[in-house]
Amino acid sequence: MKQGKVLLADNHQNMLEGVRNLLEDMFETVFMVADEASLLEAAEKLRPDLIVADLSLPVTTELNIVRRLNTAFPQIRLIILSIHDEQAAFGECIEAGASGVVLKRRAVDDLVPAVESVLKGGTYVSQAAA
Repeated sequence: MKQGKVLLADNHQNMLEGVRNLLEDMFETVFMVADEASLLEAAEKLRPDLIVADLSLPVTTELNIVRRLNTAFPQIRLIILSIHDEQAAFGECIEAGASGVVLKRRAVDDLVPAVESVLKGGTYVSQAAA
């Protein structure tokens, strides 16, 4: 059974398309945006069940965005895609309100299990970073 809506955010079109391809069979509707401003606007307007976002910013900014999304939309589950394999940063993202953190290089293997876990109320951190 398909879930409701997922919002994907990444500034690389190829990555957006790849993530969409991985998740489109799991969701009724898939929305895609390419920047932080569009992400915040789309989250407000669409109220998706899940956001999968590459924030490709310094960790402090990334954490601020996670906190902002979590405060404004606590019902929306959030999975962060990251190119950084730093266990401490992953823990900080979870503490800030993300439900999961997936390494971009592990997305093909880890994203679907991460989504399944997060939608059931759990958390997920890529095994390569655990």
